[in-house]
Amino acid sequence: MWAYTACVPLVAPDRIESSRVLVRLLEEADLPSLLQMNSNAEVTALLPYATWTCLADGNAWYERMRGIEATGTALQFVVVSKSANVAIGTCLLFRLEEASARAELGYALGREYWRLGLMREALFELLRAAFGSMGLRRIEAEVNTRNAASAQLLGRLGFTKEGLLRKRWVVKGQEEDVEIFGLLRGELRAVPTYRAGQGRDI
Repeated sequence: MWAYTACVPLVAPDRIESSRVLVRLLEEADLPSLLQMNSNAEVTALLPYATWTCLADGNAWYERMRGIEATGTALQFVVVSKSANVAIGTCLLFRLEEASARAELGYALGREYWRLGLMREALFELLRAAFGSMGLRRIEAEVNTRNAASAQLLGRLGFTKEGLLRKRWVVKGQEEDVEIFGLLRGELRAVPTYRAGQGRDI
């Protein structure tokens, strides 16, 4: 019989990083930077949450995430640019199912940092930790069918597209289809060395 390391509550490793980014737990001081990201309608256009309009939106989100984290079934991370020393994106592990050692993945990145491969680096390191010290064996992700860049990113990390969930999300009042992707321990693909001008996904 297959066995796995107990993983509730989810506990983040001491340090998750690549050459260009640091992935760490959310802090309240990150909210002004995240407001800049989430107030951009291009960033939130295909995501299942509203565009932030003020810091109060960020504070409400922060309190909601703290409540979810308190259940032991989720961890909210930020992606920090090492060169700028500022939060430029977010990563979320959530909906942990202890019996199956399974969780879901969510992520978003500031518009000015798209196409540089930064999120690919961040997710690779986060997923490596998730399958390692965090004891998970399967990670799932849902992606709006119109979000080709996100689907491409997951594919490059080794995720397999496993199906279509019709009208799964309601985004800005519109019903949206999403594709579900799955990644098993042992399927994560290494990130190639980044070279300027060659970043293609988020």
